[in-house]
Amino acid sequence: MSSKRVLLIVGGGIAAYKACELIRLLRKRGHTVRCVLTAGGAHFITPMTLAALSEQPVHTSLWELKDEVEMGHIELSRQADLVVVCPATADLLAKMAAGIADDLATTLLLATDKPVLAVPAMNVRMWLHAATRRNVATLREDGIMVMAPDEGPMACGEFGPGRLPEPEAIVAAVEAALSVPPSPYVLGEVEGRDAGTAPGTRTPTSPSANCILVGRHILVTAGPTHEPIDPVRYIANRSSGKQGFAIAEALAALGASVTLVAGPVALATPAGVTRIDVETARDMAAAVDAALPADAAIMVAAVADWRAEASGLKIKKSGEPPALALVENPDILATLSHSPRRPRLVVGFAAETNDLVAHAQAKLARKGCDWIVANDVSGPKEQSVMGGPDNAVHLVTADGVEDWPRMPKAEVAQRIAARIAEALR
Repeated sequence: MSSKRVLLIVGGGIAAYKACELIRLLRKRGHTVRCVLTAGGAHFITPMTLAALSEQPVHTSLWELKDEVEMGHIELSRQADLVVVCPATADLLAKMAAGIADDLATTLLLATDKPVLAVPAMNVRMWLHAATRRNVATLREDGIMVMAPDEGPMACGEFGPGRLPEPEAIVAAVEAALSVPPSPYVLGEVEGRDAGTAPGTRTPTSPSANCILVGRHILVTAGPTHEPIDPVRYIANRSSGKQGFAIAEALAALGASVTLVAGPVALATPAGVTRIDVETARDMAAAVDAALPADAAIMVAAVADWRAEASGLKIKKSGEPPALALVENPDILATLSHSPRRPRLVVGFAAETNDLVAHAQAKLARKGCDWIVANDVSGPKEQSVMGGPDNAVHLVTADGVEDWPRMPKAEVAQRIAARIAEALR
């Protein structure tokens, strides 16, 4: 990629120290970085540090006469190719969503006509709070790219989503954002409704949104299905839905209109995502069909292959184990891959315990999809990918196999989202 100009706004938070590594990596890749340091950020890192790393002046105040004479804040906001807010605290996100301009950083963000990428970092409860979810949804609808935070232990001692993504992942998101030139936000008509507008979602209103996937409708499935045996028992699997939810969030962060068809899981709905809850494989198949048309379908759900002929009454012990008559469930991935309304890109997932790549390649050919994302779910429950925070996947396509290292599921999601954006370009 050719050299680009990045305006980096460093918010207040313990994660501000990672801005130093981000600057180093961006400059190593040939980009110019200019920094704005908020008052909160200055409690964690100094202007001298940022200036030394960026080799550029650091801006801290809206009222610095010298800075305003040499380069006014309006010019500063428009000189860059991309504005990056990192870390984006709950306070900064709230001000951005409300259009508040009470310091240099927020004034720049309101005045800029360039794409903006926000990289959140905050306590897990703050990230999951309804107010933050509303703010993130508003920003995405306004055309702001909001990365999904990582999940893991935090400086405050709690565990969950809210950690700043690693600098390498942020660099990947920055370069993905820089790879698409700004263009007016125009949606076409698809079968009587706006392309990219999922049922139940609000059409973005920004006239100059620059998100990579703005105008795209992407369907994601996640979680297990529950197949009833009787009114109190069911056939299920250990899928937690975390990877699928992370992918839905990462795609929404890139501006996509995302429909998430979720099996029975206890996870918060990602901001800016339309969620449809289902229970059985047949429910999921119907919801997937109803969500079409879509530009891409990412089938992450661990759908039960079989269902029982369910009893209307609870099956009682009789001294003999009951005989369950199993019936094959609809093959959602294969049906979608061969549908007349097939999305341009169809991605399946494969959870295997042995011969991972061979099984994934066979599934790719058998199902007729474009990619298979394969992961090994063998091993003890406490170390399993199913339910755990990390994943190690293999991306299987007609061109070959890519082996990705083990990383947080949020980072896997961001990488997959970036590849999807590239494929739909």
